Amino acid sequence: MATIDLKYGRGVVPFEYAEERFTVLSAAGDTPSLDDRTINEKLDQPIGSDRFEDKIHPGESVLIVVPDATRASGSAEIVNLVVRRLIANGTRPHDISIIFATGIHRPVTSAEKDEILTPFITQRIRTIDHRASGIADLVFVGQTTGGISVSLNGALVDSDHLITVGAVTFHYFAGFTGGRKLICPGLASERTIEATHKLAFDCDNLSRREGVGPGLLDGNAVHEAFLEAASFAKNVFSISTIVNDRGEVTDLYCGELDASHRAACNAVASKNTIRIEEKRGLVVASCGGSPFDINLIQAHKALDTAARACKEGGRIILLAECGEGTGRADFLDWFDAENSDALARKLCEAYQVNGQTAWNFLSICERFSVEMLTRLDDGVLDKLRVKKADLSNAAETGYILPDGAKVNIATSG
Repeated sequence: MATIDLKYGRGVVPFEYAEERFTVLSAAGDTPSLDDRTINEKLDQPIGSDRFEDKIHPGESVLIVVPDATRASGSAEIVNLVVRRLIANGTRPHDISIIFATGIHRPVTSAEKDEILTPFITQRIRTIDHRASGIADLVFVGQTTGGISVSLNGALVDSDHLITVGAVTFHYFAGFTGGRKLICPGLASERTIEATHKLAFDCDNLSRREGVGPGLLDGNAVHEAFLEAASFAKNVFSISTIVNDRGEVTDLYCGELDASHRAACNAVASKNTIRIEEKRGLVVASCGGSPFDINLIQAHKALDTAARACKEGGRIILLAECGEGTGRADFLDWFDAENSDALARKLCEAYQVNGQTAWNFLSICERFSVEMLTRLDDGVLDKLRVKKADLSNAAETGYILPDGAKVNIATSG
């Protein structure tokens, strides 16, 4: 028997398995982190753009956009280097601000700000909290070709330059995280976020829209809407990172928003797409630990990945601590629906972003037998149609996914 430590929150859960019956589906080996010198060299080689120092002049204001605590991006190291370079270039500290791209997520705590940026930065540079429903903080900037009204945080409009910093990984309907997502949905209004996310769902067929899914950009209606909404922000310099299991930066692409982000997406796809010959009846999946299993809404992404490797009617065991519960107080309300079709009809009548996550979660639970090792209580699991996990009863032939939120599964042929 072999043993693998599966990440669970900030700890691990050992899983003993028979090597002849299980295949571990993991991306290429853990890549070493970049040192500061190499990161600076990469910042000096932007794609489709001049260096940010060549574009930003003394006296001009700079807004740096970073993810919230649900994303591991290596932002602490990157922001420190960017701020130092800006100051060396003549930008005064009080002309620099940092905003957290929370979208409709909860606000970032003081402790999380120190972790995302380091205390050195939080004590010296002004930080801004985005509120998607904060009308006074939002500015209408235009309308997409599809008729979506776009309102963004006013700090973007007020700043002379924008530098986005975010990691690129797979996203279950936007294709990839990072890039344009730092602006929309990250800094958009609740109304704009809902309208762009709704494009992922086909209300005629009560299912996911064709062309929408992990690893897909071209023809992906959600990605295209995000990118068009983000294009209303001017003078954007994008920094896209790729991080390892420890959240350290292993690669970096920067420059023009779309071009540099696509370069990072291509790198992620080439390293983290796992091709399988067949689906199997059991998949044991870890989200990859914190922050990927910080709550149920985030953990769901790993469940979506696991479902792509599991036979219809098979069994999925998901390790997701969910220390912060479901992620939203109203998330469980969607599961009052009789089934996923009823939930879909309710969603199309009154769309909400997390309703779509609930629909996908429930759809998977209807197609597979889903079990969870989690801190969520029994009442929550019952409502989700999920059983408590039994790792000791895993006699089938199956797959192990150590980092379910960071890989994409593709079936050969």
